[in-house]
Amino acid sequence: MRILLTGSTGFIGNYFANNNTSLDTIPFSFQCDDIQNFDLSNFDTIIHLAALVHQMKGADPAEYHQTNVTQTLQLAKKAKKEGVKHFVFMSTVKVYGEESNTIYTENTPCNPKDNYGRSKLIAEVELQKLNNEYFTVSIIRTPVVYGAKVKANIKNLINLVRTMPILPFGNIGNLRSMVYVGNLSALIEKIVQLREEGIFLASDNTPISTSEFIRKIADALGKKRYLINIPLFERMLKFLIPSFYQRLFGNLIVDNTDTKKRLDFQNPYTTDEGIRLMIQGVKR
Repeated sequence: MRILLTGSTGFIGNYFANNNTSLDTIPFSFQCDDIQNFDLSNFDTIIHLAALVHQMKGADPAEYHQTNVTQTLQLAKKAKKEGVKHFVFMSTVKVYGEESNTIYTENTPCNPKDNYGRSKLIAEVELQKLNNEYFTVSIIRTPVVYGAKVKANIKNLINLVRTMPILPFGNIGNLRSMVYVGNLSALIEKIVQLREEGIFLASDNTPISTSEFIRKIADALGKKRYLINIPLFERMLKFLIPSFYQRLFGNLIVDNTDTKKRLDFQNPYTTDEGIRLMIQGVKR
């Protein structure tokens, strides 16, 4: 089975390419390769990970649309025309909306609140129109993905835990679903092997609070850290940076029971194992 992998230099793509020995993956870059003249006829499957990901400060809607919709559909339509049998698209739980007390499942109605989520949902809808008995479309929605070489907020959080003995994140009683990159990689591989169509959700087995996630990072770092509750800090954060406040204090719970049942799939790693492997990778 020959697989074209876009986004192979990104966090998820790099892990998948280096840790998946059962699949023959060939990298493709929209920046370096010419999609119009690239022959897709020798590939069985395309795993499309390349995207303009969520930006905390936002991005131009046209940029999101060009990368996440236009390029995606250009690749998928060409793949279908040239006989590729399977197209796997990496989406996001942002298609549902923001942090919420609602438990998101594969069938939860979508109501994205930002340009990133909207662009991913448009791509999902258009891709599903291409699905037929000869061209299978699989869509994977993920919450926050963590692991070695992770960037952005989690990398910043690890650096904070490494350097600060006292942190104002005590007694945060929220619940957040996340997925270790090794569990996501295993899910992708399973979907490719079965060539299963539809919408799938990726998640570790149980959600975790922000406070507990930080404690586990500290344990993996071998650091003694004190988490304290500062109500004024919470109120200031909520007022000054509401989007960051939601990510620290809000709930975002994913129930992917249906995904695991349809695929007969179980995560190979626990959250504790995932955090430990993430920190080991960061230390290297």
